[in-house]
This record gives sequence, structure tokens and C-alpha cells, in this order.
Amino acid sequence: MLVIGSGIGGAATAWHLGRLGAEVILADAARPGTATEAGAGIVSPWTSRWNDALYPLAAAAGRYYREFTAELEGSSFEVVGGMVVSADDAELAQAHERLTSRAADAPEIGEVRRLDPAQARELFPALAPGLAAVHLAGAGRVDGHQLRRALLAAVERRGAKFVEGEVAFRGDGTVASPEGPIEADSVVVAAGAWSRELLAPLGIDLPVTPHRGQISHFDLPGTDTAAWPVVLPGSSHYLLAFGGGRVVAGATREAEAGFDYRVTAAGQHEVLENALAVAPGLADATLAETRVGFRPGTPDGLPVLGLLRPGLVVSTGFGAGGLTNAPFAGKLVAAVAVGEDPGFDLSPFAPERFRGPSPEAAVSPR
Repeated sequence: MLVIGSGIGGAATAWHLGRLGAEVILADAARPGTATEAGAGIVSPWTSRWNDALYPLAAAAGRYYREFTAELEGSSFEVVGGMVVSADDAELAQAHERLTSRAADAPEIGEVRRLDPAQARELFPALAPGLAAVHLAGAGRVDGHQLRRALLAAVERRGAKFVEGEVAFRGDGTVASPEGPIEADSVVVAAGAWSRELLAPLGIDLPVTPHRGQISHFDLPGTDTAAWPVVLPGSSHYLLAFGGGRVVAGATREAEAGFDYRVTAAGQHEVLENALAVAPGLADATLAETRVGFRPGTPDGLPVLGLLRPGLVVSTGFGAGGLTNAPFAGKLVAAVAVGEDPGFDLSPFAPERFRGPSPEAAVSPR
């Protein structure tokens, strides 16, 4: 079984394939700007305004995090709690209602409670004084790089073969690599934003495009940030703390940037402006680095999971939700690749939704 791409999606798929007893070859070109670079590491799908098709997958993925990381040595996943913050009481009331209603089917959410501004700042001291919050106990965080390393180490322990460098499909469906042709019974394409160009020689046009994300990391020396919760304002920007005084703020969502691997002035301004509006206590922090990653986006905002044709499976298109959704998707796609029932409805994410009607279907019957 060949998996192309060793980001979170590919590494998780390879890990699950190994657990199913498959012999795995994992190939990766190690290109700069993988989606993991743009991921903060928030695992809190219940707070997001996912659409009706995506939320069941995201909720199942959030539940699955506790299960699979318990089996994975060094995953770095921790439950630290989260806060939806706002100065608008109506927004907080909506968030509270959304979380309490979802908690009936997702006990992983944990306790949901309202916090006044003083209580919110007690948990996240850098927060703006006027922001109250809805707190959920079950939100988690994960270091994407550490999670990927843990998955790859586990895959290697199971005897997987690694192929480094560019691989490419030939028109006949075979796969070329720097080490020569790769033979495999099935292929899983999990190449993120590069999946479209990888599949093009097969005559498959999968509309997955790069969405650039710029995300900044701050250092607060001498500050104990290990227990700070995830902070989720009403915008698409967010804050996440790790131990050692590290706070992550992000991220831009740039659908038209292509594979332009740069930190831009406008992108940096956007991240800083939003971060400091929510957490002015970060003003004196050190701007340690700003990372750039290309998230794989689709026209309808849903991932692409399932069979492209016999022996060829795809797992990509996670957008900004890759760190949350890709590990669970890896389990589902691995099952599809070995011919098993994934036990989850993948029809909303099927690749054929992007294919136009066949010529026969376009002709009205007489």
C-alpha cells in the first residue's frame, strides 16, 4: 500500500493502514509550506460553525482524538479547555446555546459555563479586560509537528518503507520515484495542496487549491502558559498557548495566494492586529517567528475522501481543519483502501461530487 504525502493526513493514514496489517510505503517530497505549518493545534470542533455536512465528521474526529492519542506514544495532545470570547452578550448566548445543545451527543465537550471578564482573564491573563467568555472544559491542543513525528515513528516501527523525493504518476497509472518505479496494490493520495497536480497525469482534475495561512508564534519568557486555555473570538483568528511561555496567534486565510511561500506585510499586520485586539497583554511579547503553510481548500469547503477509481484513494481538502479532522479521516480512508467498510458515511466528501454529468446523463430521454 503506497501513501503519497506524510503530513498529518498521510501519516495518520499510514499509521492506520499498519494497524490493519497492510505493508506500507510512505512517499513524500518534503516541500516547504505544508499545511501543518499553518496549524495552531486547536482541537475543539464543537465551537466551530461547521456546516451541516462537515460537523458530524469534525465531532467524530474530536471524539477520536482521545482514543487514538492514548495509543500513540508522544502525541502531545492535551485537554486544556477553551473559551469563546466576546464583548457582545448576544454572541456569547448563541455560543452557549450551540455548545450545550451539541453536548447532548458530544460529552467530550465537558462542562460549559459562562465567565465574566475577570474570570476569563484569570484563565488567560493577556486577554482584553472587556471580554467575557463561554468556557468548555473539553477543548484540546496538540503540537502538529510533534504529532506528525509520533505518527511517523510508529509507522517506522511497524516496518514501513520511506521514499524521499518527488514521486509522480505516469499516464498508465504507475508511480515513478527517485528510487525507480514503486509497485503497490493500492495508492492513497494525501498530498495536501499538491494533490491536484499529482493526479493530473491520470486525467483526474481534483479542484484542490492552496490556501495560504500565515501564523505567528510569541514568546513570553518567565510566564507560565502551560494551563492557558484555547481562545476563540468571533472571527476566524484565535490564540493558543503551550508551555514555556509560547503563544500562537493566527491565522490568515488566503485563497488566492497560490504557492507563494512568503510572510507578507499585510498578512503579518492582520495576525498582529487581531491578536492584540483580543489579547493586548501580548504587546510586549517577543515575536519569535511567523510560519507559512498551504492548506488544501476545495470549492465547497469540504474535504475529499474516498475512492477515485479502483486501487486509488484520496484524502485531502481539509482547509483549516486538518489537525482536527485528518487523523480520523486517516482511519476512514485506510479502511476504504483495504476494502473494508469505514463505518462512517463518506458520501458528502466523495470525489465524484466534482465531476460533471456524463454525456449520456446530459441528454434527455426521448
